[in-house]
This record gives sequence, structure tokens and C-alpha cells, in this order.
Amino acid sequence: MIDLHTHSIFSDGVLVPSELVRRAEVLGLKAIGITDHADASNLDFIIPRIVAVSESLNRANQIKTVPGIELTHVPPSQIGPLAEEARSLGAKIIVVHGETIAEPVAPGTNRAALTADIDILAHPGLISEEEVLMAAEKGIFLEITARKGHSLTNGHVAQLAKKHGAELVLNTDTHEPSDLITEQQARQIVLGAGLSQGDFERMQKNAKSLL
Repeated sequence: MIDLHTHSIFSDGVLVPSELVRRAEVLGLKAIGITDHADASNLDFIIPRIVAVSESLNRANQIKTVPGIELTHVPPSQIGPLAEEARSLGAKIIVVHGETIAEPVAPGTNRAALTADIDILAHPGLISEEEVLMAAEKGIFLEITARKGHSLTNGHVAQLAKKHGAELVLNTDTHEPSDLITEQQARQIVLGAGLSQGDFERMQKNAKSLL
């Protein structure tokens, strides 16, 4: 299994990257993305450190660690420029914190993210059909999430993605050890969103393609 959306102590996670990666490896994950929360205040601080530790861990571990970032509660007009800066700093995966119904994300965030150079629109909430079509056209993955609160709209996201041909990935949005899940739990989350075992396999292929 591959999980491309997690957090360490470099934002609001509780684990240093090495322990986060080790715990994921013990659960059987083949790859993990560390995508700490960032905006204009800390982007240049986080990314170089996650890049450095990822390179170090990849020399020692079988599990692959991928350095990334999650642009979080960023004003929509800043998403594009910050995504470009994140790429230049070495982020291999760029996630945008979508318009989840669990938090007061600025309206227009989903649309701005889908016009930027990003990889995953995380927990996009009650995303519109037009925005799902944009994701399909741009090749941006929409997230099915295991995260409490954010997962309330998984069914909506899954239904529209299937209708309009947008591709999906499954992530945990891990912040602490109990957030990490096994493959069996992941499959159950996918089924709970109204998707199939075949969809789970496709989502894992999508995650692998980002590696």
C-alpha cells in the first residue's frame, strides 16, 4: 500500500519523520509521502528538511519516503505561486488542503488548486461537477481520505469522480500513530465510499504513478 499524505513534527504531526516512516513500514506500506502543512511563512523551512531526511531514510529503508508539502488554508490567489516555489525547493508531491466541510477553508480553494501545478487535491469536500471535470482534464488526483471529519464527503467525491472520469488516491492524512492504517482497513474505507475492490487497486496504481 502507498500513502502519500501524512504529517510529521514539522507541522501538526506528533512523530519525527524517521518514526513515522518506520511505523508505516511495519504496517506493510511500500511508500509514504511526508506532506506537512505549509503556507508562505514556512514553505522554505520545511521542504529542504523533508527532502534531506527522505534521502537519508531511502538509503537505509526498504519503504520509499517521498518529500512533499500540503498547502493549507492558503488564500486561493497564492496557491499557484506557492506550488511553483514548492517544486523549486524539491517537493516531489504537492497536495492542496481542499474545501473539507470540517474546516473553514476559503471558497475558491478547490478551483485555484486545480489550475495550479499540484498532484493531489486532498479532502475536497462538496466539490462541484465542474471542478471534478477540471481534475480529470488536468490529471490531478482527488483524495479519498481516512481522516475523521474530512472523510464525511468521501461518497460524494467518489460518485462524481466515477461519473466524470477523475482519478482517485486513498490517503490517511496521518497526524499520529493511530491514524496509520493497514491495507485491510484501507480496502474497507474504499468500499465504504461506494467504490469497489477494483477501484482500490486502481487507486494504488495511481499512487504508484506519482512515485
